[in-house]
Amino acid sequence: MSFSFHQTVIDEFRANAGRVGGPFEGSELILLTTTGARSGKPHTVPLGFLREAGGLLVVGSAAGADRHPAWYHNLLARPLVQVETAAEEYEAVAVPAEGARRDELFARVVREAPGYGEYQARTGRVIPVVVLQRTHEAASGEGGIAGKLLDVHGWLRAQLELVRELVRERAHEEPRGGRALPLGLQLRQHCLAFCHSLEFHHKSEDAGLFPYLEQQHPHMREFFRRLDAEHRGIARLQQELVRALDAPGGAGFGEGVERLSRELEAHLDAEEAQLLPVLRALGA
Repeated sequence: MSFSFHQTVIDEFRANAGRVGGPFEGSELILLTTTGARSGKPHTVPLGFLREAGGLLVVGSAAGADRHPAWYHNLLARPLVQVETAAEEYEAVAVPAEGARRDELFARVVREAPGYGEYQARTGRVIPVVVLQRTHEAASGEGGIAGKLLDVHGWLRAQLELVRELVRERAHEEPRGGRALPLGLQLRQHCLAFCHSLEFHHKSEDAGLFPYLEQQHPHMREFFRRLDAEHRGIARLQQELVRALDAPGGAGFGEGVERLSRELEAHLDAEEAQLLPVLRALGA
């Protein structure tokens, strides 16, 4: 599909509460926005989908072409995506299914939309099935900036714990031919989503929240300097963790997750203890 055709569908989708005509007449669509793997710019495409427990399914069919669609390459590099439905817009982690799970989901897709089977027959590549798992579902229930801080911290803690659980599951599997099993896309995608979210959160604090609070409370200057130093240290651990994703067998990945978990938990606890009373007092 050409860019102009995509844009026409996107415009019609947004103008008509998700309803579009032409070849998509009567179909349910979503708009999926990924971040360009090279450009870093947002890219939006209209896609059909199926509902799945815990998220939505989208298929990288590219109408049976021999190359994966650009949006699929984007989400491998930046797993956090934006999903726009007829009723709402939200963030999700994009996780391609693998192995038997992918085959099971693709068979279900073909039962509901047989055209995807025809697309697979046209190409030698394995057409990917991607699960879009919604993020930030469990809100703190508190309003203002204090509530937002708790929501972000809660998601970061939950996502890191999920990564740790996936590492533990992997450790109980049998190595193949004496070699460690690959990390797998599920672990990779959740790790990258966590790292990218944490990086964005800390940069936002350093550039916006902390300077604002320091103006209001100059006596907290040393505390903010300490948080800044902790951010830099945690960033180094993140970088080591991402490098370990590409190491043979994920060498050092499990140890890196545990180091980062210890540092981050202590950091978040200290930050909340000092900042939440201040934010609540400001009524922000």
